[in-house]
Amino acid sequence: MLPPNLLKELQQYIHGELIYIPKKNKQRVGWGELSGTRKLITRRNEEIYGLYSEGHSVEYLQQAYHLSEDSIRKVIVKMRMALSKSSVQS
Repeated sequence: MLPPNLLKELQQYIHGELIYIPKKNKQRVGWGELSGTRKLITRRNEEIYGLYSEGHSVEYLQQAYHLSEDSIRKVIVKMRMALSKSSVQS
């Protein structure tokens, strides 16, 4: 897989060990993008904000989504800010 001259150079420093070669920064994907977790959390947060906007209490949302009060409040604030930004840009 590696050119012979590069392999010989690496063998001077690493003898029979495994090495990890990270991707270039431009090729890295964000957390949860490949697995779909990011989309699931975004969808969940939209649901939480929607239910809160409809009048459901933070306590109800805690129980429904098994999250702490702080987590629910962070979701609400984050979604409110995102929606206000998008309405200003429109």
